[in-house]
Amino acid sequence: MCTNGVNTEQLRGNIEMLDESVALDRRWTHRSYHLAVDGAQEQTAAKLKAAQELLDEVRALLDEAKEAVDDDVTEHVKVTLD
Repeated sequence: MCTNGVNTEQLRGNIEMLDESVALDRRWTHRSYHLAVDGAQEQTAAKLKAAQELLDEVRALLDEAKEAVDDDVTEHVKVTLD
């Protein structure tokens, strides 16, 4: 469905692709964190842990963005009967 010239399905799909990309980045960050922990790299491990938490926040925001697409469609679609 298009709303105000925006293909909402395509927008939702783009957000889902972003989420998948961030999920992959988060997975690699997690693996790197464990490598740093195993290698007694405390400062590096702390930074990687912080990065994981930020990536988790990004994913939560992307979930909210997907919900917002639906909310925006509901708010902007108006049916008029003549």
